[in-house]
Amino acid sequence: VQLVESGGGLVQTGGSLRLSCAASGSNSSFLVMAWYRQAPGKQREWVATHVDGGVTNYGDSMKGRFTVSRDNTKNTVDLTMNNLKPEDTAVYYCAGRTKLWGQFDAWGQGTQVTVSS
Repeated sequence: VQLVESGGGLVQTGGSLRLSCAASGSNSSFLVMAWYRQAPGKQREWVATHVDGGVTNYGDSMKGRFTVSRDNTKNTVDLTMNNLKPEDTAVYYCAGRTKLWGQFDAWGQGTQVTVSS
């Protein structure tokens, strides 16, 4: 199974971006899809999780600004980011797993998001 992110780019502070993660390959349906990010020199940070059925969770600094959504007909999960801040600058990765807990089965290659001040 492959995960491919898209939608990254350069945006000004206060702007919005929509990232998309497409899953392809056999058994490409995951129970849990998540977004992570990693800024230069920092550890990878959890951003949001979507559990098939609609349960979502967000990191504290993302609540109220980011929304994760899923389209099972297209095998995609999107991350809509509003009111972006320079500290949101990072490479964003999506990940998927077939079980509710545990390690992820697949990761995407990442997409760069840069927020200018």
